[in-house]
Amino acid sequence: MYDPTRLAALVAVAEAGSITRAAARLGYTAPALSQQMAKLEREAGAVLLVRSHRGARLTAAGELLAARARRVLDEMERARHELAGLSGLTGGRLRVGTFTTVGIHLLPPVLSAFRRTYPDVELTVAEYEPPGGVTAVATGEVDVALTHAYEPAEAAASPPGVVVEPLLVEELVLVTAPGHVLAGGSGRLPVGDLAGQPLISSAPSHPPRKGVEGALARAGATPAVVCESPGYALVCALVSAGLGVAVVPEMVAAMAPTPLQIRQLEPASFRRTISVAHRGDESGPAARSLRALMRGAFGRAGARPGPARQ
Repeated sequence: MYDPTRLAALVAVAEAGSITRAAARLGYTAPALSQQMAKLEREAGAVLLVRSHRGARLTAAGELLAARARRVLDEMERARHELAGLSGLTGGRLRVGTFTTVGIHLLPPVLSAFRRTYPDVELTVAEYEPPGGVTAVATGEVDVALTHAYEPAEAAASPPGVVVEPLLVEELVLVTAPGHVLAGGSGRLPVGDLAGQPLISSAPSHPPRKGVEGALARAGATPAVVCESPGYALVCALVSAGLGVAVVPEMVAAMAPTPLQIRQLEPASFRRTISVAHRGDESGPAARSLRALMRGAFGRAGARPGPARQ
């Protein structure tokens, strides 16, 4: 059996007349595409390409396989459209809600994969700061919405008919400026050691974070700088500038554009759960397909999912 991806690459080389041009068309590097062609030649047991300074041309064996490959790929494309039709995914619209962090770092590849599979479904994306996305699902403004919840905090009940399905759980970590006294130790830092440190408070009036802010305050970590924005970019920039320390999700810390040092906290019960909100059995096929893609992609990003709640 031949790998369809390699067959598509062979057709691209035949049409482009060059490994370099075909790689650019497919989004590969030239060496990566050359490796794919070498693997295909091993599968075929024949030389498929002749390379020269002017490009690459197919051998007789390559022409034969490319001709068959075009037929196979055309049939696969027809099958994809027919299956999409059976699933009700040949048209319509899918409205997606997201919040900033996951919308930047995790959602785009998922939407890209959805678009490749279901190009006839119109996608719209709107930003909702949690828990606004859950409300938007309940009112029918969007079909699915990514949201989050922090711990420690009281669990919030979902609106009737809305299911909140956990996708990924991440710890909250301490971020400091490089060289900060708290960054030099090994192991987890007890939360009590934040007492007396200038703390940049991440929107203490923001409902999802009130529980975390309260736990930090009980440990003696009172805010020295209050950042009223629910977004973390400003918080990380202030930390990097040496104005204080902050407790943020590990994804935020890892993706911050400003230099930071990261340390895990003790207890490890400070965390954020990223979930997708949807209408359960009332969800359409497009929403169900997107959720399946999210489960796979977020799982590869390090998910520790829990049970869904209604």
